[in-house]
Formats: sequence, C-alpha cells, structure tokens
Amino acid sequence: MARRETCASEAAGTSPGEIRLLPDEALFEGIRAGSEPHFNALYDRYFRRVYGFVLARVRDHADAEELAQESFVAVFRGIAGYSGRSTPLAWIYGIAKNTVNNHRRRQRAQTERADAAGPEALHSTSAEWRSTPLDDFEMRQSLRRMDERLHSVTGWQVEVFWLRHVDDLSIDEIAARLDRSNDAIRSSLYRVKRLLSEGAGGVARAAAARA
Repeated sequence: MARRETCASEAAGTSPGEIRLLPDEALFEGIRAGSEPHFNALYDRYFRRVYGFVLARVRDHADAEELAQESFVAVFRGIAGYSGRSTPLAWIYGIAKNTVNNHRRRQRAQTERADAAGPEALHSTSAEWRSTPLDDFEMRQSLRRMDERLHSVTGWQVEVFWLRHVDDLSIDEIAARLDRSNDAIRSSLYRVKRLLSEGAGGVARAAAARA
C-alpha cells in the first residue's frame, strides 16, 4: 500500500508531457498506482497499433474500434496481473487477441441461438421470455448507477458517445462536428465506455434474464 501511495504521489508531480516520454514499464507502474494520465499516455501511444491488430482479424472498422477500446478497458482492469514476463506491448496484444476471440465466440453463440430458436422466437409470449419484477428493479437500479457515472465526465464527452453509438457517426465525422482531434474523440469514447462498463454488470444480468 505504501508503494502504491508513493507512486501516486510521484505521478501527481509529473507533467503530462513528461509522462508521455516514459517507457512502457513506467507507464504500467503509474497505472497500477491509479494514475489516469499514465493510462492516457499508454492509450495514445498504442491505440492505433492495437486498432490495426484487431482490424486485421475482424475486417470491420466499427467492430475494430469497439474491440480496441474494449481491449484497453481490459488492460486497465487487469494491470495488476501483469507479471513482467513479456513486454508491456506483447501483453497488450495478448489482451487484444483474447478480446477478439471472445467477440467471435459471442457472435457464434448468438447465431447458434437464433438458428435454434427460429423466427417464431421473435414473437414468443411464453413465460421464459418475460422478466420478473425483480429483474426490472435490478435493470432500473443499474441504469441509474450508469447515469450517475456519466455526471463525472464533461458534456462534450457524453455527446461524443451519443454521436457514435446513437447517431452512428464515424470518428472523423464527430471530430469535424465538435472541432476536436480524432485522438481526443477516441480517448473520450474510451473514458465514457470505461465508466459505463464498470456499472454495467447489473444491466447485463438483468438483460440476460430477458433472453
């Protein structure tokens, strides 16, 4: 604990420009200490490479963006498990590969369930397709927590999220509309999605009860 507090204190006295010059290992140490600037530096350094790595496997630009961001969420969550036996970049690529593999498994499972259920399942009124009052309560509580998390980010960052996932605009289109760089848009999307993913467990469980 003392080491973690020392690292956090050191990170607080380091400028963003200095942080961006640090080696990967030092960025990892800062992230372990809870430093968001260290994580942002790592994200900016490797997002394009991870995106390219993912795109070569999924062959879809929108999916590649989503999965690259999901990979960095996993990096942030799993940083304590980094052992140092591989380089930081190799470890990040390993997480990205697992993220792609999980995506493919989800796609296969969804296709298999849809094929097995048949078209009549979309119109089913059986009890197994209905949620209980408890499911509805848990869904509402989880959505409320997610809404609270959104208050910790700025208005333009929330707008970026909605433009991307509701209006389905591209990164380039959002950057032009908001007069910000593509990297700023990607960083904003990562930040909002990380906040939402941390509060999404209850939503996922409640939604699963409906399936």
